[in-house]
Amino acid sequence: MEKLRIIGGNRLSGSVRISGAKNAVLPILAASLLTADELVLHNVPHLADVKTMLSLLEGMGVTCHQDGETVRLCAANVTSTVAPYELVKTMRASILVLCPLATRFGSARVSLPGGCTIGARPVDQHIQALLKMGADVQIDHGFVDLKSGRLQGTKIVTDMVTVTGTENIMMAAVLAEGRTVIENAAREPEVVDLANCLRAMGAKIEGDGTSTIVIDGCDSLHGAEHSVIPDRIEAGTFMAAAAATKGDVTLTNVAPDTLSVVIDKIREAGAEIETGPDWIHVTMNSRPKSVSIRTEPHPGFPTDMQAQIMALDCVADGTAQITETIFENRFMHVPELQRLGADIQVEGHTAVVRGVERLQGARLMATDLRASASLVIAALAAEGESIVDRIYHLDRGYDRMELKLQALGADIRRFSE
Repeated sequence: MEKLRIIGGNRLSGSVRISGAKNAVLPILAASLLTADELVLHNVPHLADVKTMLSLLEGMGVTCHQDGETVRLCAANVTSTVAPYELVKTMRASILVLCPLATRFGSARVSLPGGCTIGARPVDQHIQALLKMGADVQIDHGFVDLKSGRLQGTKIVTDMVTVTGTENIMMAAVLAEGRTVIENAAREPEVVDLANCLRAMGAKIEGDGTSTIVIDGCDSLHGAEHSVIPDRIEAGTFMAAAAATKGDVTLTNVAPDTLSVVIDKIREAGAEIETGPDWIHVTMNSRPKSVSIRTEPHPGFPTDMQAQIMALDCVADGTAQITETIFENRFMHVPELQRLGADIQVEGHTAVVRGVERLQGARLMATDLRASASLVIAALAAEGESIVDRIYHLDRGYDRMELKLQALGADIRRFSE
């Protein structure tokens, strides 16, 4: 099993190119099922989750050709509408094939995603929407079995703000008959990116980026070319790493307008931040100051940046409160950070972090994707050697992170033992 060896204490300095967004590319890959024509995607990151989604699509008969950061997909000859447990269990985003299969082919058999280490992420909102649109949906031995004629547009009000649910319902609606209105829709930039891709394919969508999305169904969609937005969470992770190591880092291929709340918090921590149309420059010349956060759906502070800010707070001057409102089990990185000497107390959904002047290297175990990023940041700021185990979590959402950090002067190596 691969691990990372990190010798902390180096100041990150230089330039890093941010990859395409994991949370945008996965639904867009699933959207290839909506047309028999070719969909060409650019700025596709090299991630384990992308490989899983491509394997899932290929198993259905979609042709997938990847050349660097460009992927060409064609779903003209789909041979199966089944998403098997073996693939779905490794990536919850596999549920994103459910609605494209339903609305184009009228049938789907998709394994339920199962549990998730960071908390409950039910798919009931997806199923309720399909039922309201006229589908016959049954749960059978751990699978969602669906059959339908043409789906019917309707008004859908989700019980909670759900990004994946919003994206799935959007993809159901683009080929449905009539108008679909999604109320309480997620407003994340990745939802907007999916809408932009679907519009390029001929879909009629308005209101993305707001809490009400209106979609008029089309008889068919056509091929298109689309460039995936930069990954705001990867960008935020490198900003936090720069701040934690008193670094001087320029991020390129970024969309600063998707990062406003993260930029504000890292500025509050004492960093000097300049932004341009597609770049961010972060300089930290002193010990960071503690910053408190409360995670919220967009445009609030993203839950996917909570662990990274906690790592920054571990070495900051002062005391911070970090409140997690999205996932109930998203403090599993706390015991690992404590192994480095962090002073953290968890009280329900809030962690109180008292910054220490220095952390000490230790052996660490990643528990989920963003937790693994927080451990890397803390290890970079610590004295001595740290080993981060189970980095397959990291590879799900970060494109060759250790190579990018090496280019910034970090002493970090991937190895197996």
